Amino acid sequence: MASAAAAPSAHRLSRIFSASSPSVRPPKPTATREATREATREATTQDGAEVDSNLRRKPLGLLIKGLLRQRDPDKLVSEFIAASSTISRFRDRHRVYEVAVSRLAAYGRHDGVTAIIDAQKRFLETSTEGFAARLIRLYGRASMPSHAAETFRGLPTKHKSAMTFNALLASYVMAEEFDALATAFREIPASHPSVVPSVYSYNILINAQCKKPDLSAALDVVTLMEKCGVSPDIISFNTLLNGFHNHGDMDGAEKVLEMMKERNVVPDTKSYNSKLRALIAEGRIEDAVAVVERMEKDGPKPDSVSYNELIRWYCIGGRLEEAKKLFEDMAKNECVPNRGTYKALVPCLVEAGELDYAVKCCYEIFSTKCRVNCFLLQDVVAALVTALRVEEATEIVELGRRNSYPRSILRVPHEDDKMLTQTNGEKSISAKECEEEEYPEK
Repeated sequence: MASAAAAPSAHRLSRIFSASSPSVRPPKPTATREATREATREATTQDGAEVDSNLRRKPLGLLIKGLLRQRDPDKLVSEFIAASSTISRFRDRHRVYEVAVSRLAAYGRHDGVTAIIDAQKRFLETSTEGFAARLIRLYGRASMPSHAAETFRGLPTKHKSAMTFNALLASYVMAEEFDALATAFREIPASHPSVVPSVYSYNILINAQCKKPDLSAALDVVTLMEKCGVSPDIISFNTLLNGFHNHGDMDGAEKVLEMMKERNVVPDTKSYNSKLRALIAEGRIEDAVAVVERMEKDGPKPDSVSYNELIRWYCIGGRLEEAKKLFEDMAKNECVPNRGTYKALVPCLVEAGELDYAVKCCYEIFSTKCRVNCFLLQDVVAALVTALRVEEATEIVELGRRNSYPRSILRVPHEDDKMLTQTNGEKSISAKECEEEEYPEK
């Protein structure tokens, strides 16, 4: 089957890799970068023994919390490097790495990102393959794919594998450098025998091809996989379905479903959710509802994403009663509401003045330990106070504090309270930052 399919599309497979090979040069050192390195060296060498001793005495959770709240980029770099160099357990905490790199990238401090990751490279020889892959992905998170490529090239031979190769491919996707990804996919396995692309590697390539206007090359990746002895899986086809649906190509999506049928790959809930989103985007709500009803009856069972898509659309369209009914159907079908469910429903309940239902949702949020944005709860509290239901507002605040929501945000407002003032239609900066602090390192 694979060979038959390969023949007519052989001339097209080259298009996957036919884009001019972009030159991926190692980044040039800059004065800023060197200055950051010098400052970091001074911070970590001055009174080194005392610094090490203080860090080791400090509880790891408290140390990480301090870093997550650090807004000075220079201090963030120096403190991060000191902690990661001194405490081996710190290097196992993925979240703090992601937050630090994302924050420095948002500040435009790529020199700081480089300083942090360069400081980790001395642990590569004794570290796991996963640690090496994480460093590469961090460069992708900061949209620094050339640094990711340089890091891959400099890895110890034992770490040049499908895992680190996939991390590099993912870095290109995050930076939206799809031609560079295709070049790496062609060149790296050819020059490194230890790197054998897995189905996950091909799925990343499919995802990259689905970002382009012409999706025929994405379909050709399936042929390439089978030619190389790798069978496409449900993720391969769901990625294709998302690609065609995102482009509004329903006929192309049907072709993908036929390919799945030919290969005995059964569509799952995500396959149907892809179609559901496409129908809603086209305003075909009744067709979307029919998809969910069919799933409820024949399977696969709809999940929270399935319901959330419709609930969100009903709320936007002012059809609150239908949104509430769907919300209640979730429980009947043993589907637990999640953060996205409450994010869509609760603000509409508050706006419509249905505070009893909004309060009920708040109690469900606390009882199920569903972590929502603190401002969602605060909006309910503020509406209750306006309606002179202060006792209920106080109870929600107390429950929120017992569940570790920030006291600086979740509180009973007073008339002179400016906390919820909005600027240019947006929450204050603390709204953007509170989410990081609400989700400390686990």
